[in-house]
Amino acid sequence: MDTIFTNMTVSVTELKRNFAGIIKQAEENPVAILNHNRPEAYLLPAAHYERLMAYLEDLEDAQLVHERANGPFVEVRVDEL
Repeated sequence: MDTIFTNMTVSVTELKRNFAGIIKQAEENPVAILNHNRPEAYLLPAAHYERLMAYLEDLEDAQLVHERANGPFVEVRVDEL
């Protein structure tokens, strides 16, 4: 059995029939799209997707900081710039 990572699910057929209603009902939450009772895709509101992408970017930045924390460093004097 597949794990579904949201509280709202709809079938592909239901999504085709009532796309606008499902978007309205979902509000700001993701919707799992089921195909033959298995999750096929997730429908994310734009604001939710943008927050997710910002979070991933923050994680990538934190990883870079961690990787570069011990150098190598380049000595630079401000008056030489």
